Amino acid sequence: MYELTIEEHFSAAHHLKDYNGPCENVHGHNWLVRASVQCEELNELGLGIDFKELKKLCREVIEKLDHSDINVIFEKEGCNPSSENIAGYIYKELDKKLKGQNGKVSRIDVYETPGNCASYFE
Repeated sequence: MYELTIEEHFSAAHHLKDYNGPCENVHGHNWLVRASVQCEELNELGLGIDFKELKKLCREVIEKLDHSDINVIFEKEGCNPSSENIAGYIYKELDKKLKGQNGKVSRIDVYETPGNCASYFE
């Protein structure tokens, strides 16, 4: 098994509903996303999936979040826009984009600040 990991960034605002503290107020972060994909086989070039292709697909997912109020997007999902839920959202959306390609998302790490990370994996 091979695993590839890329990093992407986006900036967005959110607030946590029913949270008793400052995070209940609208605030923003410069989010760091680490996306890891597992591949069982390599292609004829010795690649599981091209890093450029993986970054492109990840950017397509996070571009919906970039410079947005994430609460607006997550209201449709029926959940709070916590780092945990954002990691799960990115995982599921990126995995959809990888269908038919060599590779499956293995883990998404979302950092809302340096040193504070939430991860989603199955």
